[in-house]
Amino acid sequence: MTRPRRPLTPLNATDLERFALRYVERYATTRGRLSDYLKRKIRERGWSGEGTPDTIGLAQRMSDLGYVDDRLFAESKASAMGRRGLGARRIDEALRQAGIDEGDASAVAPAVRANAAASAIAFARRKRIGPYAREAVERAGQEKHLAAMLRAGHALDLSRRIVRMAPGEDVEALIVPEWD
Repeated sequence: MTRPRRPLTPLNATDLERFALRYVERYATTRGRLSDYLKRKIRERGWSGEGTPDTIGLAQRMSDLGYVDDRLFAESKASAMGRRGLGARRIDEALRQAGIDEGDASAVAPAVRANAAASAIAFARRKRIGPYAREAVERAGQEKHLAAMLRAGHALDLSRRIVRMAPGEDVEALIVPEWD
């Protein structure tokens, strides 16, 4: 027989700040995610503090103190996703879901575009597509590979070029250095 659970005590401003500090010490996060987390905690436990809780203000204060850095989060998230072989569309969507504002996302966009070919090649290598396939693939298989690359967020023209390459073909021609 289990004992009934004791109801959780409602939060106040001090508790909310303690939850925020605990969260930012454990996770790399954004202001949007931190605010959402704090709102969820208030929904779960209730609010006993004065007035309405200012989760956005608390998240901004954590950012001002340097505990949360949306730009750094966006850069590291985009870099990690690019190394895993995900394309610009998937990276943009992930940053939007993480609550990154348009300014920070647009600051990361040039690096994502510059690494688009390398990211697509990494995806092709991981999934054994095009030049990394064990054997030549028929048209139906190429269409499946193309669909996988598009779902991963890669551009259509780049994906087509990779999918149509023969196994063992040199992919270095796809990586074109951008001239300043």
